[in-house]
This record gives sequence, structure tokens and C-alpha cells, in this order.
Amino acid sequence: MRLPLVVGVDGSEGSLAAIDWAVDDAARRGLPLRLVYASLWERYEGALPTGSTERPAERVLAEHIVAAAAERARRRDPDVKVSTDILPEEAASALLHEGNNASALVTGVRGRGELTGLLLGSVSLAVAARAHCPVIVVRGDRTGLAGGHERILLGAGDPGTCGEAVRFAFRQAQARAATLDAVRAWRCPAHATADSPLLAGQPAQQHQERAALLLEALLADAEAGHPEVRVRRTTVEGPAHTVLVHRSAAADLVVVGARRRTGHFGLQLGRIGHTLLHHAACPVAVVPHRA
Repeated sequence: MRLPLVVGVDGSEGSLAAIDWAVDDAARRGLPLRLVYASLWERYEGALPTGSTERPAERVLAEHIVAAAAERARRRDPDVKVSTDILPEEAASALLHEGNNASALVTGVRGRGELTGLLLGSVSLAVAARAHCPVIVVRGDRTGLAGGHERILLGAGDPGTCGEAVRFAFRQAQARAATLDAVRAWRCPAHATADSPLLAGQPAQQHQERAALLLEALLADAEAGHPEVRVRRTTVEGPAHTVLVHRSAAADLVVVGARRRTGHFGLQLGRIGHTLLHHAACPVAVVPHRA
């Protein structure tokens, strides 16, 4: 059996958008859907008297939220298999654990109770920055959420660190019959470094040509395995996070890689991923690569 798409639900507007997006993606890819509500209500409500049959108010709320989420998913596509669970755990930790047996985790941009002025909720940020499976944070305008652009945007990093992101992007493009826009940003460095061995002061054309060669190397294997996917290669001068945020306005999903280091427990999310999660005009997929 294929691993499910796991969606964090809490009744917020963000989680409703995440449910809709995940149902559509599960239908396209033939995956089951698992809806998970997680909260430490037992800690906050205290223990009930021995023998009491009364259920904690938060538990009752959780059951209503999960039931409504499941009904929403079934109405959107009755053919998608849906399961649910309620976990008495901190939300980010619960979702990270669920990610060990998921094809991907899907979250809304903000959860219930978080400040509306926040660009990104704390749970979504923690999950995207620490999970060892792909994480999709559902955000953006209606056209992107509905797949109206018919384009997947791939932020092409280095071949040694984002191979999984490339394969994920090709699978998404194939499932949607969408064009894959593979974009590699480049800049003329002020000084030569190990990552940018070209000497400062060389013509911009040489930096662009090097970016094009790296992009070609990154796409080669995945493109051979998905010959039906239309690929548009682009090299652009400028900061990668700025370039991708701008281009996300014409995409249905932007895909970037993230390096995961064994034994490192902090947030593992680079500047590009962090910026996209806060500012992209479409859903963002962060796909981890284990170093």
C-alpha cells in the first residue's frame, strides 16, 4: 500500500485549504489521505475525576473538527480513501512523527489561534524545517491553489543537495500534465569561493553558462525518466529567493530542496526555503535531502 498524504487539521481556514489541496493531490497520485488533529489538551484541561464519563471539551472539539474535515474531503472527492486520528501531542512533534510513514505532510499557512498577522504559523515552519519527508505548506492565490497556471516551479539548487526535490517536481508535473519550470539563479560573485570558482570580474556570460551547465546536470536523470514532462529551463541573474518569489505568481507549486543533517535537531531550512514559505504566491513544497 502506498504511503498516505498526511494533513494537519485544526479547523482553521488554513487547514481547510490544506485539506482541499491534499484531496486533489491524493486523487491525482492515487494516494490515501490521513487527517490528523494533535493537541496537548490533557495537559491544559487537567485530569477528570475518577469514574467520570465526561469528555474534555478540547477532545469534543477535536472530534468535531476531524469529523468535519473528513466530510469535507469526501465531498470534494468520494474516491479518495480517508482516515483520521486525534493525538494528545504537541502539533509539530506529532506531525513530524507522522511524517515517518507519509508520502508527504501537508499543512496550512497558519493554525487555529495563531495571530492573523503572521505570514507563517509556528507549526508549519517547524514541520517544514525538520521533517524527513516532503512538506507542502498550502498558501497563495485561488488560481495557484486550483492549479490554474498548469506550471510547477523548481528552484534548482546544487546537484548534490536537491536530487529528491527534482524528482518530486517531475512527479508533480507528470501527475498534473503541467509544464515544469526549472529555474537556476546566478550572480557574479565579488570574490571567488569554493562554490563559485569563477574569478571575480569575469564576464557575466561565463557565470550564466556555468549555471546552465549545472541546471542541465541536475535535470538529466529525472528528465530521462519522465520524457512526457515538458521542461522549460531558465537561468536568471539575481538572488534565488527573490527570483523564485517573483515567479511563484505564475505557478501552482514551487519546489525547493532542503539539506537535512543527521543528529542536528534545530531548524534546517535555508534562506530560499524560509523566504518562500513566508512570501510565495502559491503552495510551497520543501523536499529534504539527507547529507
